[in-house]
Amino acid sequence: MLSAIDGTGFRRRPVLPFGLERLDSKLADGGLRLDALHEIAGATPDLTDDCAATTFLGGIAARCWGPVLWVVRRRDLFAPGLAQVGLDPKRVIYAEARDDDELLAIMEEGLRHRGLGAVIGEVKRLAMPATRRLQLVAEGGRTIALLLKRHAREGSDPLGAPSAAVTRWRIGCAPSAPLPVEGVGRPRWELSLARQRGGESFQLLVEACDATGRCALPAPLVARPRAAGRAARAAAA
Repeated sequence: MLSAIDGTGFRRRPVLPFGLERLDSKLADGGLRLDALHEIAGATPDLTDDCAATTFLGGIAARCWGPVLWVVRRRDLFAPGLAQVGLDPKRVIYAEARDDDELLAIMEEGLRHRGLGAVIGEVKRLAMPATRRLQLVAEGGRTIALLLKRHAREGSDPLGAPSAAVTRWRIGCAPSAPLPVEGVGRPRWELSLARQRGGESFQLLVEACDATGRCALPAPLVARPRAAGRAARAAAA
């Protein structure tokens, strides 16, 4: 009975893997549980980290089945940016909430519908009872619940408050790898899993989501030292 309440029962649950063995193997469920709440926040209040967290979340939604309900508090979503990580704007249903209470109500209604692939909400604060309600409503379905936790103005940690979320992520931008010619490579993110139910926290450097919503591991930079060596020998000759 208790295992059914806290979500640790032996029933096989639907999971959305990232498709990266090095990442999925670190997750207790081998991926993100679809019948659960997950929280994502930028590593810092910087706009670049906020954008990284948003596109990481968009990549997850892109790989889910069906329509996506995205509940916002401010109109700053950039549809072409979401399309670049695989989330077709035609799949997204936008809703604007006046406050966090209305946002919570819309998210709960979306999760109960059972006809959506993902329900996303953007908040700065959400108390433990509210996150518990979202988790309970998501249980038993295949609609993933995603919360984008934005930084408050006073600089408090958006993941500092207790939460019933099954996983809680911080996403930060990392330096991109230079290409052999002039320019920069694919953007990189530092994924930090701050908490997961049934597993340990970890950090992993990945390349940002591509047009299919998938991250990748950084390619080995073996060719760069070799190219530098050849250039040095050519200059000496």
